[in-house]
Amino acid sequence: MPLVANTQLPSFKRLRDEGQLVLDSDRAMNQYIRELHIGILNLMPDAALQATERQFMRLLGSSNQIAQIYVHLFTLDGVARQGSAAEHVAQHYETFEDVQRDGLDALLITGANPASPDISKEGFYQQMLDVMDWSLQNVSSTMCSCLATHAAIKSFHGVERSKLATKRWGVYSHDVVMPNHPLVAHINTRFDAPHSHVYDMTSDDLSVGGCMILANSKEAGLYLATSADGFRYIYCQGHPEYDINSLLKEYKREVLRFNEGVIEIYPPFPTHYFDVGIERVLTHYKNDAVVARDAGNPAPEFPEAMLVANLHNTWSDTGRAIFNNWLGLVYQLTDKDRSKPFMDGVDAQDPLGLLQE
Repeated sequence: MPLVANTQLPSFKRLRDEGQLVLDSDRAMNQYIRELHIGILNLMPDAALQATERQFMRLLGSSNQIAQIYVHLFTLDGVARQGSAAEHVAQHYETFEDVQRDGLDALLITGANPASPDISKEGFYQQMLDVMDWSLQNVSSTMCSCLATHAAIKSFHGVERSKLATKRWGVYSHDVVMPNHPLVAHINTRFDAPHSHVYDMTSDDLSVGGCMILANSKEAGLYLATSADGFRYIYCQGHPEYDINSLLKEYKREVLRFNEGVIEIYPPFPTHYFDVGIERVLTHYKNDAVVARDAGNPAPEFPEAMLVANLHNTWSDTGRAIFNNWLGLVYQLTDKDRSKPFMDGVDAQDPLGLLQE
């Protein structure tokens, strides 16, 4: 599905330069192909704002070529924005009021960096619930990532997240546990996917809450689930959108926090992410960094550029397949009028017909 550059958003140019198919508005208007209007509620902090745009837009734009995708980015007042990020939002983002007025075929809600053990204390929490409540009535399907998944499950299913003893981050093996569900059709029965979270919900928690569990990891736990109807809300506790170097950048941020004295314990490696050669290089770096900090000297430069070429991406194919399945279902079920969540004859309580089986 080609993305349509319906605004001057810089991410369109970046994606086009990477080889992503992005249509100009004039070309799109002269093609007789159905449109899909997908909202992205971006809750990520300023430093990750545009990277998160591109990551999810890559997944959307990598779907098969049966529709033209118009992306509608918006955020919330409760997410503090400053400097260039605030300017970017002001110039390129819509408001929730715009989205409500025009409608959406589907919605993505990103994760966010948790600021409080109590998710309801997040500054944007009530506004996010307002968006979720609106989408449940007006959008065919909403996919939530990480923190948004925890908020939606708490709100709709009464399940509270718990805090892990240590942060779960790395690339883990997962099993498809409901292979007959169309969201996981034609993907490998076992696949890799990244995780990065300190708060957790388990498959058992969600089963008690009435959710359908689609994919799970023996080591990392819940990956993919849906609301009880199988489609209206999709919950992902992992990160199919991550770039090949996303975990490396996250690891680097933690190392720099150690170097600057913000944290006292040197961060462990993300699980199953670095190969032996990279771990050897980073172990040498750790030894030098600890010696420098103890002596009150500046830390050596982190060897990021040298490591990137030796990283491996083992998850993007599966992420693209899941998004392709999702958008294919959205395409089949939604009305051409995007203010209506479904075409006539679709049961909003059981849109995929799964509950009749």
